[in-house]
Amino acid sequence: MSWAQGQPAIEFGSGLDAQQQIHAAQALAKSVVSSGAPQWRAKGDQHRRYYFPAADAQMPYRLYVPTSWDGKSQLPLMVFLHGAGADENRYVDANDKQLIRLAEQHGYILVAPLGYSPMGAYGTPLRLPAVFGNRQAAAQQRAGVDAERRRILELSEKDVINVLEIVLHEYPVDRSSVFLTGHSMGSGGTWYLGAKYFQYWAAIAPISGPFVDELNYPWNNIRNMPIFMSEGTGAAPSLAGSRAMAAWMKERGFKLEYLEVAADHGGMVPLVLPRIFDFFDRCRKGLHP
Repeated sequence: MSWAQGQPAIEFGSGLDAQQQIHAAQALAKSVVSSGAPQWRAKGDQHRRYYFPAADAQMPYRLYVPTSWDGKSQLPLMVFLHGAGADENRYVDANDKQLIRLAEQHGYILVAPLGYSPMGAYGTPLRLPAVFGNRQAAAQQRAGVDAERRRILELSEKDVINVLEIVLHEYPVDRSSVFLTGHSMGSGGTWYLGAKYFQYWAAIAPISGPFVDELNYPWNNIRNMPIFMSEGTGAAPSLAGSRAMAAWMKERGFKLEYLEVAADHGGMVPLVLPRIFDFFDRCRKGLHP
């Protein structure tokens, strides 16, 4: 199936055409990735930048490549989207660089884009209280998007796809093992980009952020995609929405695994990250829900 044959653009999102953005990101990646660059296919923890023409700015992203990599074998790739107010580094550095340690242990390339802005939201305007089931809040938030906010949403979405294509052009990534995850605002981005750019992802893992308007979402795009959804029992603002969404999806036969942990919204992250890597490993072996 081609990109054009997928569901229409998600109504609550930026309005960018997915196929056009893919082509633009691929062209950009070809222009910035060079086999003669000093950092070409480097290993370890890296603070990278690229020139983002639409923003007329150098855009940072964090990259980790396992030190155990032999320099030629294909590797799985995890894209991690940060929460609101954070940047490409905060989650990667948190908990004694837990994400890096897990990426090394499991043999994954890890990339964390900024998404243009700490509040960029990766293309979707939905945030608390617009959790699954609260259509009134979702409608109000969509209606409140002005021209400047729309510009930021579009740049945030573009930045993620740009960074993804840059990594895909530089490293020998196993294209059947590209995964997307993120926390809070990054969870909303995971749901949004996961469905809009569905053909990239082998599986997605949204963490504590059920920011989906069920009547304006291309469910068929993720119908057969393994999904690991997690929530903290102390994350009161989003817990009810996550439970409702998980029940709704399971009733309709989605390939969903839902986990709750005894922690608040932020405290749950280090508890679920090992489970997410394990889930992605199982997906690579065909052992998903």
